[in-house]
Amino acid sequence: MRLLFVLRKLIPWLLLLIVAGLAWRFLLMPVKNFLNPTDEPAVEVTHNTVLTKIEAMGKLELVRYNFKDVVEYKKEVSRFLPDSKVALIVGGEAVGCIDLQKLQESDLQFIGDSVLHVSLPAPEICYYRVDHTQSKVFGKENTYFQDADLVDEGYKYAEENVKQAALSSGILQQTSVNAEKILKPMLENMTGRRVYLMPRQIITPPAMPKKR
Repeated sequence: MRLLFVLRKLIPWLLLLIVAGLAWRFLLMPVKNFLNPTDEPAVEVTHNTVLTKIEAMGKLELVRYNFKDVVEYKKEVSRFLPDSKVALIVGGEAVGCIDLQKLQESDLQFIGDSVLHVSLPAPEICYYRVDHTQSKVFGKENTYFQDADLVDEGYKYAEENVKQAALSSGILQQTSVNAEKILKPMLENMTGRRVYLMPRQIITPPAMPKKR
């Protein structure tokens, strides 16, 4: 009889603990997981992509120059404080191309049945950039909590230097050479003619007479 009396006293407390445990589990777990613990939580993503611009692409990329540079960017802060300085190892690239959209009908001259003269637009640098996967910061001095700004300025300087280095290394000349190697056989196969590629003649307007 005493055991039965004790059990009657304990049963409400056991029920209360079970209910409390289930409630706690319910609060910590999404409803779906509670009913079906093996399922992953549902994720809903809403987005609205808007097309803002369409550009025609006519630039034929003909050569890529890759660069490695060590840049020390120093900036004066004050007459009373040491200069700020960051040192960067920079990887960069520049790509030379010819914009075929600039071709005009007058640039194509068919001579007889066997020859085609093509006046090509001038070679240009399509783009140049710093490759951040090949770049890193390896030194900072006296940045005065301006680390991010100084590094950003250093990379911008390095990017402009990539362009100048490509021009100095003859990227435009190499673009013209590669155009001859790539475009000439392509056009000859398409037309069945001997193709001669020439730079477009730039017509300089006559100088105006000076007023007396």
